[in-house]
Amino acid sequence: MSVENNIKILPKSVVCEESTLSGDITFSAGCVVHPSATVTAEAGPIIIGENCIIEEYATIAHELEKGASWDANNILSIGSHNVFEVGCTVKASRIGDKNVFESKSFVGKGVTVSNGCVIGAGLQMRTVQRLPDNTIVYGQQALQREGIDKQGSQTLQIDFLRKVLPNYHHLRKPNYDPKKARSVV
Repeated sequence: MSVENNIKILPKSVVCEESTLSGDITFSAGCVVHPSATVTAEAGPIIIGENCIIEEYATIAHELEKGASWDANNILSIGSHNVFEVGCTVKASRIGDKNVFESKSFVGKGVTVSNGCVIGAGLQMRTVQRLPDNTIVYGQQALQREGIDKQGSQTLQIDFLRKVLPNYHHLRKPNYDPKKARSVV
């Protein structure tokens, strides 16, 4: 059984019309979704925290297990200030705050990403694991170390994208006001 699309876009978010969105997805205030990005909520709702950036060809997928069906209580929670760079695929079971998924990285279903982590470009993380806070995953063998510095804010990049994307792309309009707790028509 598939669920109808229920895309909720909070104010200050910039979501390009050319992105592919399916299922029950909530974009919190300040998110930026580039054209050709894909977000699929197949197993349950996806709630994306404030000020996340989802770049071109990035994919976030909340997939069904074999034999399972849509479950409104099976929520994929993605924290705030995350960056999903070009061509990454993320199917993680939970994602905290201030993480960077570099270009063409892959994070499988069994991975829990806590806060302040960086998944290096082109890395494949397919085994069940929980990354501790401030973990940097790098190299061909997906080596891990603790980050020395905390992940910085992407405020300047988000501000720039909010100004530039509307000049070149059609946008989906914000359609949800959490204060009213209902969709805005």
